[in-house]
Amino acid sequence: MADDSEVLIVGAGLSGAVLARELAQTGVRVQVIEARDHVAGNCHTERDPETGVLVHVYGPHIFHTADAGVWAYVNRFARFRPYRHRVMAQSGGRVYSLPLNLLTINQVFGRTFNPDEARAFLAAEADTSIDAPLNFEDQALKLMGRRLYETFFKGYTQKQWGCDPRDLPSAILKRLPVRFSYDDSYFAHPFQGMPEDGYTAMVRAILDHPRIRLSLNTPFAPPMAARADHVFWTGPLDAWFGHDMGRLGYRTLDFERFTAAGDWQGCAVMNYCDVDVPWTRITEHKHFAPWEQHDGSVLYRERSRAAGAADVPYYPIRLVTEKALLRRYVERARTETGVSFLGRLGTYRYLDMDVTIREAIDCAQAWLDARRGGRQAAAFTVNPL
Repeated sequence: MADDSEVLIVGAGLSGAVLARELAQTGVRVQVIEARDHVAGNCHTERDPETGVLVHVYGPHIFHTADAGVWAYVNRFARFRPYRHRVMAQSGGRVYSLPLNLLTINQVFGRTFNPDEARAFLAAEADTSIDAPLNFEDQALKLMGRRLYETFFKGYTQKQWGCDPRDLPSAILKRLPVRFSYDDSYFAHPFQGMPEDGYTAMVRAILDHPRIRLSLNTPFAPPMAARADHVFWTGPLDAWFGHDMGRLGYRTLDFERFTAAGDWQGCAVMNYCDVDVPWTRITEHKHFAPWEQHDGSVLYRERSRAAGAADVPYYPIRLVTEKALLRRYVERARTETGVSFLGRLGTYRYLDMDVTIREAIDCAQAWLDARRGGRQAAAFTVNPL
């Protein structure tokens, strides 16, 4: 049934697009604004004109989920091709298989352990003197011992987070990230794949509805909110308030793009674990579409650093200082009317794509239910704290 109201969705990434589609197909008129010149947010993909390779412009995004409903949802809007993500790692001049598995353990220690032998060996390697880990390093030593920690985690973590692992909370490493088999698939979810024409084409298809009005190159301005029946904000939570209590911390990525003939590294992702190598990983984008054939190759060297005001935010830091500031912003946001916050930036959480989609679907339903019941929509449909 048609609806004369119009809601404003700020941001045309996955959260905004899915939310817009869910509302539009119930009859709500939706305006979506996007500050960039493309949809799909940080999962934007585009063809490289030189090589024809489909490039993940803001770094690789791998679709994997255990949510059958979300898998069915994305397959409505794109043809997904089979893709199993595998990662290799360089450390100390050698190449290893990731995630840590039986092959990796045997590579590092020069052994031929079977699963039970590997479990017993790592149990003996673990630092049992650490009863209550105080930080990331303590947790790693308690779980796997010094050799594996220093080979794969110490330098990489320092580069990724920009601080000593002893300054990071132990909760970041919650369990032993080891498989005692030769399974080297990076993700264990039953549904995995890549959209054949890229994520941007998929998001365009999601937004293709007569009741959705999309405006690119259109930053949000406060007067826009007054003209809308409701605002859904997928931008940074602190930006809604003009950062007036301070900026929430993010890590950002710098990409050094280069091209090569043929196959440059033989895999989609190569991690560099040594702290004296400035980049964290190199991604070779044609390997994200193994059904395609290209003579040339496009690669990115990735470096992580603290995000400045003008940078693209990637990973919320969520350490002690940021969590305290987040709590203040969340408490303030709960008192706002006429606006709901969702998505990675709007809730200041690291979200996989499937969770982003599920939460956008749930947010749409919660808003529709609240309106039918004559209630004010909640600021958050999930607790960002």
